[in-house]
Amino acid sequence: MGDTYRAVYTVKIAEAVYVLHCFQKKSKQGIETPKQEMSLIRERLKAAQAHTKGA
Repeated sequence: MGDTYRAVYTVKIAEAVYVLHCFQKKSKQGIETPKQEMSLIRERLKAAQAHTKGA
């Protein structure tokens, strides 16, 4: 296994930084993020946005 990690995050949601997802990159080629990971990131982004609106 490699030692490359990706952190997907968004900034400036009500003056906060949300780390949405981190994962170890397993593929030795290509830069595309797996669809399953992207789906999870989108869900967490929606949750962060909802959290901000509720605050």
